Amino acid sequence: MTQPYIYVCSDAVGETAEAVAKATLRQFSSEDVKIKRYSHLRTEDEIARIVAEAAETGSFISYTLVQPELREWMREESVRHGVRAVDVMGPMMQAFVDTFGSFPSREPGLLHSIDETYHRRMEAIEFAVKYDDGKDARGLVQAQVVLIGVSRTSKTPLSVFLSHKGILAANLPLMPEVNLPEELKQGPGRLIVGLTMQPEHLLGIRSERLKTLGLPASAQYASKERIQEELKYAASVMESLDCPVIDVTNRAIEETAGIIMEWLNK
Repeated sequence: MTQPYIYVCSDAVGETAEAVAKATLRQFSSEDVKIKRYSHLRTEDEIARIVAEAAETGSFISYTLVQPELREWMREESVRHGVRAVDVMGPMMQAFVDTFGSFPSREPGLLHSIDETYHRRMEAIEFAVKYDDGKDARGLVQAQVVLIGVSRTSKTPLSVFLSHKGILAANLPLMPEVNLPEELKQGPGRLIVGLTMQPEHLLGIRSERLKTLGLPASAQYASKERIQEELKYAASVMESLDCPVIDVTNRAIEETAGIIMEWLNK
């Protein structure tokens, strides 16, 4: 069978249309439908190819196209191919025009600004992947934010979340047996943030992790003694670096990221 998709199309990044598509998928039990995003569409040929592909796969399109000529071409092509296409932004923009008598700005500078934001975000995402989990200590010097903490304190998901905001984030796991890299002590202008968690909560998370990996629950990784030892060591490192510390116990990633971004903007 052909893989069905919701094609998300935009002349910008496409986050709005993708967010709507994801919210829609959550309302259905089907796991077969996937999302495929096409960003920064500029030509009618690009749209024609996507609509033709959607027709072949029996899919539909969700789009946010600010440029009126591209919106019109999307409508025409979808009708010609018999593909359902949902204009996410168009009706809202038209309602604004009809109600307030104003018209949307389509200045080239705005698109350029969107492009810069998009590329900065992509660069940050690549950075977060490359310097995740202390893979390359050079990232600790280049990062805007360095997250440190013991295993399972949300360092990686937090790095990824920050990267989607265009922030260069690296993270380093703290273990008593592993010496700290010199790069952690180098370079001004970075924000080093310690992440900690209540021992009981961390124990539960690590136990579930072992279960997922098919490892015995008796492993030292999830023992109370080992967790206490690691947290004590991590606290001493954070104190020596004189860095701010966030207790992430029962705290959402978005909330923790919000605190960090506030610190960055001070």
